[in-house]
Amino acid sequence: MKIAVEVPPIGHAPPEVEYRWDADTDILSAQLSPRAVGEGTSGSVGLEGTDGSWLILDVAAGRINGVEVAVWPDVRKLPVLDPPRQVEDAHVVVPSRQSDQGIASLEMDTRLVAEADHEQRTFHFRLGRPRSARTVRLARNLLVDVDEKSRISGLWLLNVPPCPAET
Repeated sequence: MKIAVEVPPIGHAPPEVEYRWDADTDILSAQLSPRAVGEGTSGSVGLEGTDGSWLILDVAAGRINGVEVAVWPDVRKLPVLDPPRQVEDAHVVVPSRQSDQGIASLEMDTRLVAEADHEQRTFHFRLGRPRSARTVRLARNLLVDVDEKSRISGLWLLNVPPCPAET
């Protein structure tokens, strides 16, 4: 799985993230507010796990503006799941390539591992093989792991409200 990104500094406080659960389907969406503006590709990047799970990145004007967990992988519950302590505030930009012009949707198959704390308020999705990465705060409660080659290697969803089906 190779989603190359650029990570320019944000220059202001990170946006808020609004989580919404679809009670009928258990789909979780996280949308940034306000949405980032800029120039670049708009559309979606679908990440399909080998187990049939799906994460969808909402890209607008070249920037990730949201994440949707459309089909959940098996979630490994841990007693505690602490996000990284060293986090930098930045945008995550999906650069346009000549071959991408006019493409509104992209799908990629990858290894997708989901972990959660016992209360399922913190989720970590690891994409591909485990590798060293730095962590970027895309929004107040949404983090992205970026590996040494500037590729997305994980996503952190923090302070997620309980799923309505479980309350």
